[in-house]
Amino acid sequence: MQDNTDLTTLIFGRLTWESIPYHEPILVATFIAVAIGGIAVLGAMTYYKFWGTLWRDWITSIDHKKIGVMYVILGLVMLLRGFADALMMRGQQAMAFGDSTGYLPPEHYDQIFTAHGVIMIFFVAMPLVTGLMNYIVPLQIGARDVAFPFLNNFSFWMTTFGAMLTMISLFIGEFAKTGWLAYPPLSGILGSPGVGVDYYIWSLQIAGIGTLLSGVNLIVTIVKMRAPGMSLMKMPVFTWTALCTNVLIVAAFPVLTAVLGMLSMDRMLGTHFFTNDMGGNMMMYVNLIWIWGHPEVYILILPAFGIFSEVVATFCRKRLFGYTSMVYATVVITILSYLVWLHHFFTMGSGASVNSFFGITTMIISIPTGAKIFNWLFTMYRGRIRFELPMMWTISFMITFVIGGMTGVLLAVPSADFVLHNSLFLIAHFHNVIIGGVLFGMFAGINFWFPKAFGFKLDTYWGKWSFWLWTIGFYVAFMPLYVLGLMGVTRRLSQFADPSLQIWFQVAAFGAVLILGGILTFIIQLVVSFRRREALKDVTGDPWEGRTLEWSTSSPPPEYNFAFTPVVHDTDAWADMKKHGYERPKDNFVPIHMPKNTGAGFVLAALSFICGFALIWHMWPLAWLSFGAIVISAIVHTFNYNRDYHIPVEEVVRVEDERTRLLDGYA
Repeated sequence: MQDNTDLTTLIFGRLTWESIPYHEPILVATFIAVAIGGIAVLGAMTYYKFWGTLWRDWITSIDHKKIGVMYVILGLVMLLRGFADALMMRGQQAMAFGDSTGYLPPEHYDQIFTAHGVIMIFFVAMPLVTGLMNYIVPLQIGARDVAFPFLNNFSFWMTTFGAMLTMISLFIGEFAKTGWLAYPPLSGILGSPGVGVDYYIWSLQIAGIGTLLSGVNLIVTIVKMRAPGMSLMKMPVFTWTALCTNVLIVAAFPVLTAVLGMLSMDRMLGTHFFTNDMGGNMMMYVNLIWIWGHPEVYILILPAFGIFSEVVATFCRKRLFGYTSMVYATVVITILSYLVWLHHFFTMGSGASVNSFFGITTMIISIPTGAKIFNWLFTMYRGRIRFELPMMWTISFMITFVIGGMTGVLLAVPSADFVLHNSLFLIAHFHNVIIGGVLFGMFAGINFWFPKAFGFKLDTYWGKWSFWLWTIGFYVAFMPLYVLGLMGVTRRLSQFADPSLQIWFQVAAFGAVLILGGILTFIIQLVVSFRRREALKDVTGDPWEGRTLEWSTSSPPPEYNFAFTPVVHDTDAWADMKKHGYERPKDNFVPIHMPKNTGAGFVLAALSFICGFALIWHMWPLAWLSFGAIVISAIVHTFNYNRDYHIPVEEVVRVEDERTRLLDGYA
């Protein structure tokens, strides 16, 4: 009997029947709903014979456009999960006062809190940002694909499987209860002996590797693959912000990998990097995680700044005011973002000189941000503004972000920071940047580039509903948190003793319901737009009178992006070409060299997922086998020399003639 038990433990590690939360009715009901939904989707795909198309055209695709679309879909799907967590937290905080303990036990609340932070940053904001960069940047610089197409596919699947590992924690085991940055000693093996923190570590490790490789890929793409004539100071602002973002990714994500690796070693091998005994130091974890954590905010916000720049210039029908200052401001923010993290010392008993120095650097970073806002305002000044949806999102951002920025500067004042850093004020400030900055930017970008990606515009009526519900919902949800924070209410609490605070939490919960309306109307917008796609069709490829190169192609762009590599003479390349009477070439096409699809990225990411799951549950034989399979698969892929092909001239002629006919019919 003992031998049998030992064998079971060897194979399944810590995984037992008790690990499945079948005694939790909410989770069982959720699991049943997810299972029914999953079976329905699989059934529909089988019925409509979609599997072959899915594998050939999407899963194995290395086309930057399809990968960009898949990233955005992943971000939107995970938004639904992350927001469900937000609703549960807001519901709990609105009811848990005095004698009432609410409906969530503390350990469940802590799991939901942690999962919400992880999902919204890693699996909503990052995929949306990376997806838009993937899709648009090669088109803006006149390239046919990214520098390393295979790595692009691999990066996407690593991010997706990292998200899946987080999702599995809902039904097998638990997620971390430690807050989304998992500070020791709570995240140490003594504080969290279960698998929650391990789920946290390995889902972020897998997704983080994907993001890091994507960063390297896009840097090389922008530096090496720009169209002839496109010097650095002729690049579109979005491409500039993408370059700076990816430089930050390459600088910050290895630190995240290292610090989570050290935390994992503390838990699995008994090292003492972050424990109070044996010479370790908990504060080292705090400092290391923030070397990644604070630049991460700028990694997310910089591409949003780029989107707003493109949107403002397009919908004001004029060149962006202060292009050079916009570029320098982006670079300054990039450099300073690596210093700003040190304001977390303020709450750690650092000396006055250190505090004041980094307080000043944190305030200085608001100057280039302010310069950007003024550049957009000056572009709008006396511009013939068209209040299309992307422009509305931009204006909402400017108002919201200014409030978030001012509160950020206040948090950089050491004396204020001592009092406010761990109160709800910080939550409000952080959400102001991430929702009012990043998410509004992503919605602006999705509405702006949707016709380019799919060949038809998004429905304006439902888009405006989503816009107003999001904007109003944001203020109703987070302004009460500013009030509570300034009153010194500690964050991360699941119940409160003071009943006078309850009204503020109830208002905030109502705000979250309004935001739910914003998400639902956005989904309705997508469905209605698809049904009305013929009426909303974009034939020209340039529905907004765009200014950059992506608008010179058809909507959606052909597989090869450009039949001939464009030559650039000015910053707004497409606007300049239109001004000088540019005409599309209609003959003398040549075969186009393109990379071939491969399933290797998906296989490697799936094996990494299995290896991560095995390491979480201490299934050592499976961990070694899957790791060995990863190494062998990677080596096998290196011997695959059949990686490219030529699109024949006939195919290029057919695609280009089709576009000529459409344009002639439109004219």
